[in-house]
Amino acid sequence: MRPCVSAGFARGFAGDGVACVWSSFVVFVHGDEGPLICLTGDLHHMGLGTGNQEHCDITELQTARRFLGLLEEREIPITFFVSGRCFVDEWSDMQPIAEHPLVTLGGHNFSCFTPELFHRVSNKLLGSYNGPKWIQERDARQTMEAAWKRTGRRIEFWRNHMYMHGPHTEAVLARLGFQMCSDGTERGGAKGPRWHEAGLFNFPINVIPDHEHLFHAERTPEWVSRWQARYNWTDDWGSQSYEIDEWVEIVLDDLRRNEANGVISNMIIHPITMYLCDRFKGVAKILDFLAEHQTLTYSQAYERAVAERG
Repeated sequence: MRPCVSAGFARGFAGDGVACVWSSFVVFVHGDEGPLICLTGDLHHMGLGTGNQEHCDITELQTARRFLGLLEEREIPITFFVSGRCFVDEWSDMQPIAEHPLVTLGGHNFSCFTPELFHRVSNKLLGSYNGPKWIQERDARQTMEAAWKRTGRRIEFWRNHMYMHGPHTEAVLARLGFQMCSDGTERGGAKGPRWHEAGLFNFPINVIPDHEHLFHAERTPEWVSRWQARYNWTDDWGSQSYEIDEWVEIVLDDLRRNEANGVISNMIIHPITMYLCDRFKGVAKILDFLAEHQTLTYSQAYERAVAERG
């Protein structure tokens, strides 16, 4: 089914017509027309030097642009949460994303909590990995300004790198005019975005994430075993990692379960992870599932939440 795209985002594009994605998010909205799907995503600059980036034979943005080609074939709109340095350091790859008619932009920190040592100390001393309130506000402003200078568009949605939701997050983002923040994971629980008294909506992930639950790149079974022993990490889906085919089936089961329960489903997908797993073969099955339903932009998901709140 063709996407339902807000006119405000139906703009022309330049370049080779293929945008880039790093991670993606799906939303189901129950209504008379059946479940509606909203796909969003994160973009990180190559200077971050992630394990996925180090194991990939092309850049992260290049894997993302290939992934968008799959979305274009299925006419699925997407929202990208973008680190500010993507606009500053990698504009040649970022431009076809920012100007693509299927794309809505959101913020994803300026440099993704680097230098890491500062944020570790801040977390230990202040109980905030994001840093003190003024640091968070500066970071968000830098990200907004980087996007504005390149695109002339104001970003109104936010997701922190690593879902790092701090004690000042809502207050800072609401003060700067953001409408919705998508941090954290939550299996079950709320049926959609939740209003926060600071003045914006929170919208956690409620479909099994990909990166931390998939074997790929450096995340071999041995690496995962050592990592679990050191950090004892878990989320609402447990601590287990899967091969791509098994993970795809879990994703589809989660989406069907949420749909049956009238829950708005938020799903995160990292295209670079999908590329490293099997060159997008597994995720294509998920996208085929999404293409069977009418799709929304993240802006439209927000507008529905506002209407429901009254």
